[in-house]
Parts: sequence; C-alpha cells; structure tokens
Amino acid sequence: MQLVLLSGGSGKRLWPLSNNARSKQFLPLLEKEDGTMESMVQRVVRQARLANLTEDITLATNASQQDIIVNQLGDSVNLVTEPERRDTFPAIALAASYLKLAKQCADDEVVVIMPCDPYTEVGYFETIGKMVECVKADVADLVLMGIAPTYASEKYGYVIPMHENTSTGSAQADNENYKMVSRFTEKPSVEVAETFLKQGAYWNGGVFAFRLGYMMNIVRKYMSSDRFEDTRARYSEFPKISFDYEVAEKAESVAVVPFNGEWKDLGTWNTLTDELHKPVIGNAVMGAHCENTHVINELQNPIFVDGLKDVVVAACPDGILVCSKEHSEEIKKSVENLTPRPMYEERRWGTYRVLDDSYYADGRHSLTKSITLKEGKNISYQIHHHRSETWTFVQGEGIFVLDGREQKVKAGDTVVIPVEHWHAIKALTELTFIEVQSGNPLIEEDIERTEWTWSE
Repeated sequence: MQLVLLSGGSGKRLWPLSNNARSKQFLPLLEKEDGTMESMVQRVVRQARLANLTEDITLATNASQQDIIVNQLGDSVNLVTEPERRDTFPAIALAASYLKLAKQCADDEVVVIMPCDPYTEVGYFETIGKMVECVKADVADLVLMGIAPTYASEKYGYVIPMHENTSTGSAQADNENYKMVSRFTEKPSVEVAETFLKQGAYWNGGVFAFRLGYMMNIVRKYMSSDRFEDTRARYSEFPKISFDYEVAEKAESVAVVPFNGEWKDLGTWNTLTDELHKPVIGNAVMGAHCENTHVINELQNPIFVDGLKDVVVAACPDGILVCSKEHSEEIKKSVENLTPRPMYEERRWGTYRVLDDSYYADGRHSLTKSITLKEGKNISYQIHHHRSETWTFVQGEGIFVLDGREQKVKAGDTVVIPVEHWHAIKALTELTFIEVQSGNPLIEEDIERTEWTWSE
C-alpha cells in the first residue's frame, strides 16, 4: 500500500510559534519516551512505521513547506509539492499522479490518504489496516475512517452510516464490522450535530482508502498526461475544491470503518497544552502559585511566571503570547498582521533566526540573522541584486565560495559579500555564522541561484 500524508496550512492558531513558514505540525513540542522532542509530523511518521503499515510514505505539501519537511524527515519520505495552494482534491490528485506516473504504481495498488498531524495511538493505524483490507475485498470504491465522536461539535464533518450493517465475513478478512455510508454533512450546527449523534454518526477524520486506478479515473476527467511533470505544470487546471465535495460525496459506494480510540486535533493552545508532559519547555521558571499554566520559550531570554491560572505563555522570535486557555481559540484573527515576516525558519540545510531588523533615517535597511548549517549541508550558489552581506563565523568549519574561488573558514573569520557577487557556503562541521544584510529592499525573493560543484 501507499500512504500519503497531507501537510497543508499556514495558520496562526498556535501563534507566535506557528506562522506562514512553520505550521503547527512542525512544532517540536511533543515528548518521546526517551525524553527528546518531536513534531506532530515526525510523530505520525514514526507511528506509521512502528505499526508496520508500509515503508512507502509520501508527503503531499505546498512548495513553501519543502525545506522544513526535509529538515525534519530527511529523505525517509517521498515529497510531492503543489506549486500553489488550492484544496485537498487537487493535492490528492497530484499525489495520485505522482504514484502512477513517477513511481509507476499499479492501478490496483491501495492508497491511503490521511492528515499528517493527528494526535492518536496505535489503534488508529490498525484501523487503517482494516480499511486497506476493505478496499482489497472490494467492499466499496471508497473506504473512510469514522472517528467515534465524544461530543456534538461544529468543527468537524459528519459521516452518517446506513442503519443496516452490511459487513460479512467473506468481505473482510479480519471479520471486523464496517458500515456502508448513507451521506456526509460538512460542519453542521451543534443542534444538528446532536441529532447526528443519535443516528450513530461519526466524525470525518479525513482518512480515505481507495485503489489508485479509481482516483486516476477521476483525475483524467480534468487532464490526461503521461508525465508527472506535465501534470504538476498544469496544476491550476484542477478545480479548487475539497476531496469530500469532489470525490466522497459523488462516490457510488462508500464504506466507513469506525475508530474508537484516542484522537485529537491539537490545533489550539488549549488542546495542545493538554498533551504536553511538562508545564515548562525552554528557558523559563514557574513559581509555586501557578495552576494549569504552561510556558513555552524559544528565546534565550529567561521567563519567570507566578500566580497564573489556566494560562499559556509562548515566546519566540515572532512574538510573545500571554493568553487564557479559554480564549486561545480566538487569537488567529487578532495576530494575523502582527509579524510582517517569519523571524525563525527551518530550511533543508539547517535554521536561521532573525536577531535584528532595523530601518534608518537615510533610508537604509539592515537585517541581522544567526544562521546554522548542519554538517555536510550547504547553501546554494547564489547572487543578490539589492543587498550586500557580511558573515562572521562563530562556530565550526566550512568552505566559502566567492565568485568561483573556494576558501576554508572557521570560527573568528569574517567575509564580505558585495552586491552582485556569487557566493555559497558548505558546512564541514555544524557551522554557525552571523549574517548582516544591508540594502533596499531586503526581501527573501532577492536571490538568483545556479549550480556549484564542491571540491570537497
């Protein structure tokens, strides 16, 4: 089987830690058994592998998330990047095209689509295994997971099953029950959701299973191509619509496999802090008079809190949040325009953190970053047309290139890169340097890249 994880979103529901460059699924806030921290997407990939579902995992994501995924997961997963954000149907159509045209998967191969960030347990992945068996037994064209609801919510879509149980021992190898689906309803009011619960409805957890050929027949309604690159180039021709509306609601036969275990969407500070093992993460001290309070600090500056109840405090280069957990769901609109640019990013080569962003009376603009490259990684051979840069190396060793000439650099060295000069850097060990940009405008888009062959 092929497992496809959908990694979208650029929201700020977990501001200031989440932003347009670092969505919630990439925040390393969940503690593993060995005490190390991992992100939601790292946790899901680890769980899927521990469940022995498959080694064939593909992440379908936006191009802007490519670097942070490579930084967190390396080359352990396949990556399909949509050139623009559209919706879940185009994203899944592109992923299916990748499996068919690039990986040459057969039409009868089972594909499972799931979110990349549910907070769940091993039974979730066992249920996915049951869904795969349903598809193999031709129970339905489309099989989905139904999450057993714990309350009437207007945040989730609902799956209403038929009253009859149509499962048979021959249709499913493990003899577990499934139900045929009567209809779907997207995010109803709480009052309507309560009536659905009385009918035995499930939350739609966004997990779907089907044969690859089934999905490719739908893809071909919009375009026919023999090359994945051509499909990706024509991505905008897919309608901007959800998979639920375009595929699930139009499917002639749909079955649901129930899941009754732990499942949460850690999409707000209130829900996320419920699953944090420690009240303090980072450089912070909590006094003796706090109750149900959490502090997450990614800054070097220390934080001390005391006398707080039901509060979350989060600090990082993008800003500082102090909010009651009760009202943490309301912060997204309030902070939408607070930070004009990300102040911290993970890239495929490492990380950078903005230390200072200053404008001067004479019109000059300076931007200071602390940049860390992982051992063996490099920044591309590039040129800037509107800024000069000064790099001061503070840790490690590397190879620096300026206009085709290589030189070794180490802690204590400084190099100057004038405007319109080609340059690159490769880390021989973990390498940290302070970069001071000067010019106007200072924007990430002021960059032109080409290939460079390293001598080491």
